[in-house]
Amino acid sequence: MPYYEFTIHMPDADREALIQKLSELGTLGVIEQRTDMIAYFPHTADMDSITSELNVIQALFDSSGREHISFKHVLVPDQDWNATWQKSFTAIDIGERFTVLPPWEQPKDGKINLIVDPAMAFGTGHHGTTRSCLLLMERLAPRTTQERFLDIGTGTGILAIAAAKLGFKQILGVDTDPLAVDAAIKNCVVNQTEQVKIQAGSVADVPGTYDFIAANLISLVLVKLAPDIAAHLAPSGIAVLSGMLTGQDEEVTAAMQMAGLELMEKRVDGKWVTTAVKWPKQAYKAERARRRGGADKV
Repeated sequence: MPYYEFTIHMPDADREALIQKLSELGTLGVIEQRTDMIAYFPHTADMDSITSELNVIQALFDSSGREHISFKHVLVPDQDWNATWQKSFTAIDIGERFTVLPPWEQPKDGKINLIVDPAMAFGTGHHGTTRSCLLLMERLAPRTTQERFLDIGTGTGILAIAAAKLGFKQILGVDTDPLAVDAAIKNCVVNQTEQVKIQAGSVADVPGTYDFIAANLISLVLVKLAPDIAAHLAPSGIAVLSGMLTGQDEEVTAAMQMAGLELMEKRVDGKWVTTAVKWPKQAYKAERARRRGGADKV
């Protein structure tokens, strides 16, 4: 069948919000490229509503002095849109052990295969933030007890699935986007990761503490969630934070320090920054004592 293909150029920091809006408008799928996003819509879609929404967003950006947004769209003649979509999403090796691949490709021998159907959720491994999270998870997970893992803003569920395949025993992924929750649940089924639970909601809805936390969000949200991330991080745990552009990481790190955590390391992938934080040694002892009702002396 024919379909509409939108090419949208906009700042990286605002892409996630736009993907949410495109999902609400009925997109069949969104592909993130280095400088643009490609969104697909059925030929029956209301083009007036879609272009009107994009024009409003464009005007808001222009009036606020932010980077200009541009978009164009074409009606692609009758052909299999899934074939076009599949050409844009191929397998990618990440780190020493991970391979991220779509369901239509064959798993690789000797690799930890993460099978991801992106649908309309964020997280395929092709984006620098997801890639850096996986690299840090692969290297830092052995430093924890690998019992409990929390994925805040799980998207496709790729990080939660990776945690399961790294050996974590209890994994929870949360997301406020119902489309992401649905996509993550389906990807967990495909990957046969029964130890992963996906639920709608935010970190505020989650009880308990975790040995490893992943939060691939945006800088403003990470700053806001800093106290919650600290409250859910076990005394000996590690949190990996991503979704920050260069320069934004300083504000996020400051927020984490205000919450009591310290920077372990920082990884830069192009314009994107990913950090790992933990409890400082003295704070670790104090936090462990507090959570055990003072059983441990600081």
